[in-house]
Amino acid sequence: MPTDVVMPQMGESIFEGTITKWLKKPGDKVQRDEPLFEISTDKVDAEIPAPASGILQEIKVSEGNTVQVNTVVAVIGDASGASASVPVKAAAPAPAAAASAKKEASAPPPPAASAVEDEEDSDVRSSPLVRKLAREHNVDLAKVSGTGTGARVTKQDVLDFVEHRTAAPAAPPAPRQASAPAPVVIPGDLVPMSQMRKIIALRMIESRRTSAHVHCMFEVDMTRIVNLRNKLKNGFEQRHGARLTFMPFFVRAAIIALQQFPIVNGSLEGDSVRYHKHVNAGIAVALDWGLIVPVLKSADELNFLGLQRGITDLGERARSKKLMPADVDGATFTITNPGQFGAVFGLPIINQPNLAIMGVGGITKQPLVITDKDGADSIAIRSVVHLTLGYDHRIVDGALADQFMVVVKKTLENWGEEVG
Repeated sequence: MPTDVVMPQMGESIFEGTITKWLKKPGDKVQRDEPLFEISTDKVDAEIPAPASGILQEIKVSEGNTVQVNTVVAVIGDASGASASVPVKAAAPAPAAAASAKKEASAPPPPAASAVEDEEDSDVRSSPLVRKLAREHNVDLAKVSGTGTGARVTKQDVLDFVEHRTAAPAAPPAPRQASAPAPVVIPGDLVPMSQMRKIIALRMIESRRTSAHVHCMFEVDMTRIVNLRNKLKNGFEQRHGARLTFMPFFVRAAIIALQQFPIVNGSLEGDSVRYHKHVNAGIAVALDWGLIVPVLKSADELNFLGLQRGITDLGERARSKKLMPADVDGATFTITNPGQFGAVFGLPIINQPNLAIMGVGGITKQPLVITDKDGADSIAIRSVVHLTLGYDHRIVDGALADQFMVVVKKTLENWGEEVG
């Protein structure tokens, strides 16, 4: 029997989504959990996986149309009864369908190995992303011990299993259908903004109108951390399967400062200030199609390795459109990194409803005057970064903002924590 593909419910506050791109066309074969189409909501852009294996029989909602959640947008038929030449229907939104109307497609013929894997994987509590990752690495999820809630198998569980097993190397992932080339924009063309661009524009203007933006900048000697990272990065990656980047150093330094000045981690609610119990660190990620700020929840409870893994995971899922709305909600303090593109420093706009945002400039070698313990001065080549703090002057005074940044500076310049 055919399976209806519906606009998914991406969060409690999400009621509609815009189909931005179909990754398959009518008549194409699809596998369960294979990316089928891309959507844009007021929270995230995301790839939506196919709910079943079979043939994409019909597309009911074409690219560029916005429909309510649970609207049927396509139909997947079984491999034996689908036509390869079914046309795309009109662009008008299809009527909303109840979630309960969603049916499971018939399984493809037995020889298809991926279908057998899907059946086996379906008995294990895991997400579509985890099942896809398991297939790419030739991992039987039934053999993986889940560490998530209710013994759910997580992405990290699969990666750890791959790293420690002694079996043959994993089979290479199946080639993904190439995306259509981006349209060539000629000067003078009038090009409509994407849904994400519209949302970014709206939020930037709202933030400027809401907060009294003031910035301060501090110069920080990063030589100690640069040398430490150069010494440890190869071993760190071999032990933990993750690159050692500079971002967790900045996040950890900010957390220490936020714990000493909790108002900077607050938010304004009417005429009151909300002091948040935990630090939910928003980490801005630059994408080819815009900017998004996924949130590392309760970052203050993570050790350095946990920070690095969390930052890496959020960045990867942001770039592969695997974020959920909950992943971009609840930030209490934001860090952005314009320095990755060569900027000396930036003056970032506050991510509402935060009271502050820290911008990280590029790390460069500069001559600095160094004073030794006896008071003698000398000039040395040091690795330097310029950090800026954008803060809401309605609540955070300049003196407090400077004191906050002094703690960040001292933490980085005198780094003494275990890196792992």
